Amino acid sequence: MPRPHPIRSVAIVALDGVQPFELGVVWEGFGIDRSDEGLPTYDCFVVSAKATVQTAAGFTISTPHRLPRALDADLVVVPAQVTRSDPPDAVSDLLRETVDRGGRVMSVCAGAFTLGAAGLLDGRRCTTHWRYADELAHRFPRAQIDPNVLFVCDGPVLTSAGTASGLDLCLHLIRADHGEEVARRVARRMVMPPHRDGGQAQYVDVPIRVRSADTLAPLLDELSAELDAEHTAASLAARAAMSPRTFARRFRAETGTTAHLWLTHQRVLLARRLLEEGDDPIDTVAVRCGFGTGAMLRHHFGRIVGVSPAAYRRAFRPAASRSA
Repeated sequence: MPRPHPIRSVAIVALDGVQPFELGVVWEGFGIDRSDEGLPTYDCFVVSAKATVQTAAGFTISTPHRLPRALDADLVVVPAQVTRSDPPDAVSDLLRETVDRGGRVMSVCAGAFTLGAAGLLDGRRCTTHWRYADELAHRFPRAQIDPNVLFVCDGPVLTSAGTASGLDLCLHLIRADHGEEVARRVARRMVMPPHRDGGQAQYVDVPIRVRSADTLAPLLDELSAELDAEHTAASLAARAAMSPRTFARRFRAETGTTAHLWLTHQRVLLARRLLEEGDDPIDTVAVRCGFGTGAMLRHHFGRIVGVSPAAYRRAFRPAASRSA
């Protein structure tokens, strides 16, 4: 499947009953000007069928752009609305025309119902907030709904689960176009982790530390720079000046996982970056990440990311780097 064109322009569709925070999530992803840090900028704008839109919060917003402004957008996004009724025909037409001309459409949370009403979920994998998954399946029986993922990218139709998952999908699209480091810097600007675990499948990102880890933070930072070294539960406990049992309990309390799983996910995250940025053979990447052998890297990488290291490199390494 050919790689989609990079996203340059993003239209956010505000319908009556729009959830302001979900709209803001998309604006945070694509509407903030971060050019002062050398980060990519987008032509991002809000469109609506009428000049004034009633929000779910009880206040109204005024939008200067009507739906035709989105006709050339690379990405058209539908945030959640408080009601999940069918949208105006003009909105459904806009979404279908976007896909027909080679653009992409995206939903946040219950915005998936708007994509479904346009017929864009038929035969496609998709997701929504777990609370609405059964309703979405009932309304659109031809949709292939997976309620256990943070987001799904099925061709030109992109769907995300709850509110924060909208940011996960925004970061996924940013990193697909611009690479791991740019996505990491954007996430740092947002003060959020660039990767979260959620049982997600192919191309969905792996987690990094998302808790403050006040006691163990210095050790975790040291380990992040020593992923190629061998670490055992006993050696880590000794470095933290704790008994193995106390260390295991403290580690789970501060990170939400075990030391072994944390190290494995960090090593996979490093492998992804190395696969995107360099041409080292898989066995070399495995050694640099602390997996030791290519077979061990393939095992953990495939289990966490959902694709092989080689397939990941083909999909996510920028074309310019591959041809250099």
